[in-house]
Amino acid sequence: MTRSKMQVSMLGSALLAGVLATGPVVAQAQAWPVKPIRMVVPFPVGGGSDSTARILAQRLQDRLKQQIIVENRTGAGGAIGTEYAARAAPDGYTLLLGSASEIVMLPAVANKLSFDPLKDFVAIGRVADVPLLLVTHPALPVKNARELVELARKRPGDINYGSAGNGSTSHLSMALFNSITGTKMVHVPYKGSVQATTDLVAGMLQAGTNTMPAALPFVKSGRLRALAITTPRRSPLLPDVPTVAESGVPGYEVTLWTGLFAPTGTPKDVVALLGRETEGALAQADTREALSKLGSEANFSPLEPFTAFLRADHARWVKVTREANIRLDQQ
Repeated sequence: MTRSKMQVSMLGSALLAGVLATGPVVAQAQAWPVKPIRMVVPFPVGGGSDSTARILAQRLQDRLKQQIIVENRTGAGGAIGTEYAARAAPDGYTLLLGSASEIVMLPAVANKLSFDPLKDFVAIGRVADVPLLLVTHPALPVKNARELVELARKRPGDINYGSAGNGSTSHLSMALFNSITGTKMVHVPYKGSVQATTDLVAGMLQAGTNTMPAALPFVKSGRLRALAITTPRRSPLLPDVPTVAESGVPGYEVTLWTGLFAPTGTPKDVVALLGRETEGALAQADTREALSKLGSEANFSPLEPFTAFLRADHARWVKVTREANIRLDQQ
């Protein structure tokens, strides 16, 4: 065999070996997912994030042809479930349905966290925006946000509000309300919004904010009174309920967005596939309708713009909480 033929033969062998070596990896990437996927929700069953996660999980399950299991890991204002997802293997089989609460708000007020949401996760895409309702127990003699402010100023320390935990959206939204209005309503933290809502309905608490999906059934049944909505626009589900800003608290705005995340290091092709399928799922009319019935609005944003938004939203809450002197140990 001539020298040139030997070189060609060796090159061919090397190329063949390379194909054989990379073949299983390529096949594995193309086959993903080959087993059930966990979608972690860091709040209890029945809350706004949980309801959104179950709708999205079902649509993605249909599109990916693989089971998606919603797993609720609760506590510490969403920190327990978020840390659990952050420490999972970055293989695409553990996802986080995260929200403003634990991704940008909690880190803005917590002195020490064992994880950094902006570094430990890759942002697959924004999913939906969930309005919060400012609600009170019907026994509290107020009919709107302005009357709540007047009563709270007259009775400092007498009105209690519950939250899903220290640093959660339901905590910071009311702390911000206190700061802007000069009121002193007292914070009572729970392990999730469901427990806080239960005690509010029972009259053990007097006020609070909760997601539209969680609060709406109680508002419609008359067991809670909706004073205002925290977003810049009114909700078509409660068109007669004004925004907090309209109700005499200018500058007040809180939106609980949700997004899909994967642990940092998850293969880029898997992240890209999940992003495409999430966008497709949220474009479906039945998905948008299901979310709308809960009071949520599908609002997909892909990886790069969503990541930029996360950084800006975190910076906003750092500024808000510092100016309002809101700390994690505040009640």
